[in-house]
Amino acid sequence: MRKILALLALIATPVLAQPDLKETTFLKAEVLAGDLPPIAERVPDVPLVVDLEAKGRSFGVQGGTLRTMVTRSKDVRQMVVYGYARLVGYTPQYELYPDILRDVEVIENRKYILHLRPGHRWSDGAPFTSEDFRYWWEKVVNNPEITPSGPPEFMIVDGKLGSVTFPDEHTVIFEWDTPNSNFLPLLAQAAPPFIYRPAHYLKQFHLDFAETETLAQEVRRARVKSWAALHNKRDNMYKFDNPQQPTLQPWVSASGRTSRQLFVRNPYYHRIDAKGVQLPYIDVVNMTIVGGGLVAAKANAGEVDLQARGLDFPDVSILKKGETDGGNYRTLLWASGVASQIAIYPNLNFRDPVWREVMRDVRFRRALSLGIDRRMINRALYFGLGKEGGMTVLSQSPLFDLPNLYNSAIYYPAKANALLDEMGLTERNPAGIRLLPDGRPMEFVIETAGERQEVSNALAIVTDTWREIGVKLVMRPLDRDILRNRVYAGVSMAAIWFGWDNGLPSSSTSPDYLAPTNQEFFAWPKWGQYYATGGKSGEAPDNEPAKRLLSLSDDWAHTYDPAERKAIWKKMLKIHADQQFAIGILSEAPQPVVVSRNLRNVPEVAIWAYDPGAHFGVHRIDEFYFEDPFMQVTQ
Repeated sequence: MRKILALLALIATPVLAQPDLKETTFLKAEVLAGDLPPIAERVPDVPLVVDLEAKGRSFGVQGGTLRTMVTRSKDVRQMVVYGYARLVGYTPQYELYPDILRDVEVIENRKYILHLRPGHRWSDGAPFTSEDFRYWWEKVVNNPEITPSGPPEFMIVDGKLGSVTFPDEHTVIFEWDTPNSNFLPLLAQAAPPFIYRPAHYLKQFHLDFAETETLAQEVRRARVKSWAALHNKRDNMYKFDNPQQPTLQPWVSASGRTSRQLFVRNPYYHRIDAKGVQLPYIDVVNMTIVGGGLVAAKANAGEVDLQARGLDFPDVSILKKGETDGGNYRTLLWASGVASQIAIYPNLNFRDPVWREVMRDVRFRRALSLGIDRRMINRALYFGLGKEGGMTVLSQSPLFDLPNLYNSAIYYPAKANALLDEMGLTERNPAGIRLLPDGRPMEFVIETAGERQEVSNALAIVTDTWREIGVKLVMRPLDRDILRNRVYAGVSMAAIWFGWDNGLPSSSTSPDYLAPTNQEFFAWPKWGQYYATGGKSGEAPDNEPAKRLLSLSDDWAHTYDPAERKAIWKKMLKIHADQQFAIGILSEAPQPVVVSRNLRNVPEVAIWAYDPGAHFGVHRIDEFYFEDPFMQVTQ
């Protein structure tokens, strides 16, 4: 392993002079009534000061209600994604910086000294200190009743558990015997491991702190089986469905379980602009839950101020028409950051032994890929604006330099037929469908979440071209959660989804998601479960290329030479291109983003990506503002 030259690095944001603070208009009445302390007592002693002009943005004014939509009640968690308050976060250039943290000292990539902001408070005004990290470590992840699986995977490096210590109320130290270079990127994810908890709130549900009879009454009232189940129900940092749980996000939940969710500004938010105005600029977010097919129509009718989720490229025409018909919005086209807009995942852990053996033969997966007319799909659905090809990193990634990544993605039905014949699948029924070794017709069932019309339209085209190679495609729409559970359990033959969330990696990005390290990659859920649980569940990989990916991922984690890391990435991408674990159709189709004409600081050109990026989060939605906030309140 290359000798690490830099023993210590400091990740810190530039320290700007703290301006005179201005009281928040939305909260002024509560301050005057004595229900809230003044602004100087609400922000940290060292707040994060944002110089918007230096970022090419304008300073905003506070106020207004931002309207947006989601299609499921559980998607209120998008407020945690969009708000993107993280210990460390990404800039739009995908560089890490301290956000909630004041700064981070990194020693040999194995010791991380986290420095909190003195005076930082939870949304209910309670101090945010190292005790909140201690509670997470000692009372949550190391309590077998709350966390039966034990400490999370990222705390174990080379088979050894790391340590967490708390020298003082504003310092937390995470340390491992060997480097854990993926620690900080994990904290910056759209769905990060929340390594802290509001201890003052959760103690009332913990057996170590609560009075036994009171806790038992709470368990009965919540209709759960144990105090640990009650604790887990009340502790939902990412789900964001418990309005009583304090948060550090820019907005706080202010409504119960209704179709109209309201989120109001966090009085104790840690970010201010360089003029002394506390962020977020916008006072209220109104998130309405609507049917999936209604998002484009409601956006067209002017019922949103900011919307991308639930919109797909085929919606652009109706949205643009709404603009020209006097709609008070613009439709921006951002680049998509996922590795593939549409990808088919044959489930190599499918329970059916005959189908499993067929799908594990790489010739079958290559034949399916060669049997897809991507150009026809691109022209029919995306007006030719997508990039046709298999699943790999996007062309904007510095790792996209392998000309053969797309070779297996051409339309070549003669070659596909030859591959299937070579496998011995030569028998066909009267309809021309090939027969499996046990005599069943080759009916390839692809399950979908049923949420995107473009997926159904693409599969309709694939159905026709696969018929030419003797494969009958059967599409089965399901609820998203049911689909995932079926894939994880090995009862789904194949699924269709987006490609890798991160289509824009660099050599310093962990390639774990290219290896069978978790169940989220639909081609190998059981192998991923086996790795993630240390062999307690799932199945051990018995595919040599998959095992090679695991080995290369481990090699990446144990070298810090940029050239070596880039070489490892290239090898792993080459394996995916060769093996076709996921069959990508096309990528880089523009993502429509509807923006009110009154909304400012929304970038014209940007990337829409879940991870890294947290959708709007990396573009700092707390810095968006309305030119006329009063109009946004009254409309």
